[in-house]
Amino acid sequence: MPSRRSVLAAPLLLLPSRAAASRPNVVIFMSDDHGAWANGCYGCSDIQTPNIDRLASTGARFTGAYACTPVCSPSRMTYMTGLIPSQHGVQDYLLPRDSFGPAATRFLDGHPTWSEALAAHGYTLGLCGKWHMGDDDKAQRGFSYWHTVPGGGGTYRDPEFVTNGVRRKLTGYKTNLVTDGALEFLDTVRNKPFVLHLPFYAPHTPYDYQPEEFRQPYRDSNFSCFPDTPRHPWQNPELARHHGQRASKLGYSALITGMDHNMARVLQRLDQMGVRENTLVIFTADQGWSAGHHGVWGKGNGTWPFNMYEEALRVPLIWNHPGRIAAGRVIPSLVSSYDFFPTILDYLGVPAPNGGRRPGRSYTRLLRGDSQNWRNRLYFEYANVRGLRTQTLKYIERTSEFPSEMYDLEADPGETKNVLRDAAYARTAATLRAELAGFFRAAGAPNLQDWRSMVRHELHTYPPPRQ
Repeated sequence: MPSRRSVLAAPLLLLPSRAAASRPNVVIFMSDDHGAWANGCYGCSDIQTPNIDRLASTGARFTGAYACTPVCSPSRMTYMTGLIPSQHGVQDYLLPRDSFGPAATRFLDGHPTWSEALAAHGYTLGLCGKWHMGDDDKAQRGFSYWHTVPGGGGTYRDPEFVTNGVRRKLTGYKTNLVTDGALEFLDTVRNKPFVLHLPFYAPHTPYDYQPEEFRQPYRDSNFSCFPDTPRHPWQNPELARHHGQRASKLGYSALITGMDHNMARVLQRLDQMGVRENTLVIFTADQGWSAGHHGVWGKGNGTWPFNMYEEALRVPLIWNHPGRIAAGRVIPSLVSSYDFFPTILDYLGVPAPNGGRRPGRSYTRLLRGDSQNWRNRLYFEYANVRGLRTQTLKYIERTSEFPSEMYDLEADPGETKNVLRDAAYARTAATLRAELAGFFRAAGAPNLQDWRSMVRHELHTYPPPRQ
């Protein structure tokens, strides 16, 4: 086990400048259930993320990055395809029978992915970590190396991995073991352009095990980034036990720090290989997480009906490429997970495949410092909830059996007052409602009341909130 000093300050070294190869390598780190708020570089001094923070200080950090859907499987599908849930057909997290085993479905089939496009243009791709998009235990979508624990969660102690078709129970901490696979993949791609996709399971529940090395920094923490607010009346009872619990705050924080340490292991290997300067490194999360915010513990399904609070949707997003992306750049423009597909292909000079009415835009020009005429509008979808966010307003529309909402984010950044029925906002609400409907109509989505007509998987049944 590494020393405590290495956890807190694992080095991220850059080699001296050299001529870059024509085709950059790519490493994509993705955390799970990790709000932007829960990182040092986004303002939380409680949670120790020195390597994430260093990537931000030597690269570009987005402060207005959001997931289209605040839950894992549909969000990952959107990252991979550039399509929204009503287009790709996954509206909630996949249950085990849909994820792996004899009844598993490859939900990405029929939808072009950025991974296939990069494989077709000469990249060697490795997947190490969480997939959760169907048929999880088999390599797919352009990946030639596959190292995963099928499904969406599970224990962090001694998990069972599938590595290139071989199922084996490994001994140790899941986050470390995911990274072991990533380092093994990197050993196979010397002198080849590669893409390493490393979606960690951390800091997803359960909080059953974190090595003491990652827990120790939080023994005396006051966890000031975790608000102890009264429980939301819609709180999902499956997660309610975490409210105000020091053990849950410590576990969540330790999982993040363990992931941050393992990111440094990969970055150090890139240095050792002599390829760091020719490698684009991206860090983001599949969606956010509330840990007491608004009285909620969880993501979009932390409440029933589902919520679209800022903490559940807003994610960290950092792009770091020495010599190509200016150090210390902060980008406030609003970008979505559905913008990732066109951006990664545009940045690498790979043409986008045909197929689907993708709503996203490449934000490559934002990375260059050009934000002129960037339209700050984002659209969200999660089963029976759709939303629209501008720079100052958020409109949330639910099916008729549940209340809709609107928040003035300029006057009320904490989303505490629903102004949808306020006469002063009536005209604005009508405009946003029409705009939201127009966006989904243009995407070929059904009416909101008919959202189930596009679902391709078994849906989880949520228990009612405790009265």
